[in-house]
Amino acid sequence: MHDDDAALALQALGWIVSEEPRAERLLALTGLAPAELRASLGERATLAAILSFLTAHENDLVACADALQVPPPTLAAAAARLEGQASEGTPA
Repeated sequence: MHDDDAALALQALGWIVSEEPRAERLLALTGLAPAELRASLGERATLAAILSFLTAHENDLVACADALQVPPPTLAAAAARLEGQASEGTPA
């Protein structure tokens, strides 16, 4: 796992949970309870799901990228790398 991608996913999560309706949507779409989400933050699949949540909602992607001061394609590329690593089972 790229440390930068993981850090970006965690920063994005902080932005996502800063607004309750958005946080509830993330939980609903991932099927995770808050405790499960916290417990799985070290897993590639969870980090990929966080960034994929943003890439699936362009308004959120742009707003989060703006808040984190990164270009939206940076978030999308990190999501793709994490998803690829998670599905390939490539060692960290």
